[in-house]
Amino acid sequence: MSKRPVLIELDEPAEITPATAPIIADDLPEGRAMKTVAALAARRPSRLAKFFWSALLALVSFVASVAAWDFVNGLIARSPVLGAIALGLTGLFVLALLLIAGKEWLAIGRLKKIDGLRKEADGALATGDLKASKVVSSRLMALYANRPELEAGRAALRAREGDGFDADAVLGEAETQLLAPLDALARAEVEAAARQVATVTALVPLALADLVAALTSNLRMIRRIAEIYGGRSGTLGSWRLTKAVLTHLVATGAVAVGDDLIGSIAGGGVLSKLSRRFGEGVINGALTARVGVAAMDVCRPLSYATQDKPSVTGLMRRALTGMLPSG
Repeated sequence: MSKRPVLIELDEPAEITPATAPIIADDLPEGRAMKTVAALAARRPSRLAKFFWSALLALVSFVASVAAWDFVNGLIARSPVLGAIALGLTGLFVLALLLIAGKEWLAIGRLKKIDGLRKEADGALATGDLKASKVVSSRLMALYANRPELEAGRAALRAREGDGFDADAVLGEAETQLLAPLDALARAEVEAAARQVATVTALVPLALADLVAALTSNLRMIRRIAEIYGGRSGTLGSWRLTKAVLTHLVATGAVAVGDDLIGSIAGGGVLSKLSRRFGEGVINGALTARVGVAAMDVCRPLSYATQDKPSVTGLMRRALTGMLPSG
């Protein structure tokens, strides 16, 4: 029996050859939920939309006010006692609205105060102004005067108040004593939010579940980070802060999923061994961590100097401990 190779000639050339074969695209996760959240939050409404919603709000408020006025007057005409009760309840409702508005105004003021403090610190560092740096350090201690967990840090700053001879040393000591403990709390919030988003995306196969989880987790995370650093933002303040953070991320392209993000989290080819759903959860969690790092930048009273800025890689490794397979 012959063992020579056999050549089979085809009557027609093959339609598909290695040179003409279509490229097989990598089916990598893309973090669709977090991209959608960022796009929705960063989208600027048109002037026509602003005019429409403003007019609608004014109309609804006017109709509600007239209806309440007629209702109370009708009750007073029919029964003075019932009218007095209705008038008192209406007054309590208006008082509650004023208190809510005042709380939101104070919350926005606190956020602006922290932003102004950071600008003063950056200016003191840029010019090397020792006096200005000491003023910033004093204002920082006043900002955290009611935080029991920072009592040791405040005591250490007071004990070393005259030891700093340049702006870098003064603000560096303030950052080490007061902000390092807060950084640890903020990192824990970011890790918890990233873990939650990744888990819901991976384990709950319901439509829009990952989108809802990403939106609620990121809003809560940003609000908690603001509270940790002394911002304590209200509802409107939290939304404005979230919009500012996500707008910055969209503008800088930080919501894009690149090879650096996948490689830093998965460590090579791990994602290729996981299910598509789990990989999507990991990417959504990583993008949530990016939002958290940006929120820390925005809410922190001082820029990073002596302390290392948290990395997405480190945050995700701690957040997903036990979820990613070893090996």
